[in-house]
Amino acid sequence: MLDAITDQPVLALLLIVMGYLIGSLPMGVIVARVTGGTDPRTVGSGRTGGTNMLRAGGWGRAIAVGGLDLAKGAVPILIAGALEAPVELRALAGLAAIFGAWKSVFLGFHGGRGVATGVGGMIAIAPWIIPIALPAFIAIIWISGYVSLGSILGTLVGALLVMGFMLAGWIDTAWLWYVIPGEIIIWVAHKDNIQRLLDGTERKFRPGDRQPTPVPGTQDEAGAEPDDEAARS
Repeated sequence: MLDAITDQPVLALLLIVMGYLIGSLPMGVIVARVTGGTDPRTVGSGRTGGTNMLRAGGWGRAIAVGGLDLAKGAVPILIAGALEAPVELRALAGLAAIFGAWKSVFLGFHGGRGVATGVGGMIAIAPWIIPIALPAFIAIIWISGYVSLGSILGTLVGALLVMGFMLAGWIDTAWLWYVIPGEIIIWVAHKDNIQRLLDGTERKFRPGDRQPTPVPGTQDEAGAEPDDEAARS
């Protein structure tokens, strides 16, 4: 990894900045404004991803946001590949996109939880993993009713599959620079959900729920404090 960065420092910097800025694009807010829909930060979890957009604006907008968030993860890796960057730098570009999706510079370093963006990166890396891991994600949500639990465990299943394919020699081990830190970011982004799951207070997924932030006074759950004009502008 260090060799890849020191050999091409300018390219490494450009790819990381590009990945972060692409990942930072708040697709939920953009789709809401373009279509005249409800800002997803004002309902449900207050996050900007597809799940909360489903609560805020219905299936059409949610699918659009989900697709755009997937693209945020795939595009930086594909661009890095087109520039013939080493795998390590492609991994860093994708990782920066996940971080940007979680801590968007355009939303005062708030945003989503990086799940769809992370999955989008995996589509660019090894698309055959998605149909293998997807049933686990769906089954966990179906059985438990918790999207957060499905996201946490579903991405873990995907990460373990990737590492298994690495051991089999089917995927370059340099992609570990994407898989492991990306998984850590997603878990950290879900820390409030994990605590509520342990406490038994996590909200179950209800697409029609348009109530404001479910845990009053919890800044992380809301994505931004009510008087944070910079984050809501």
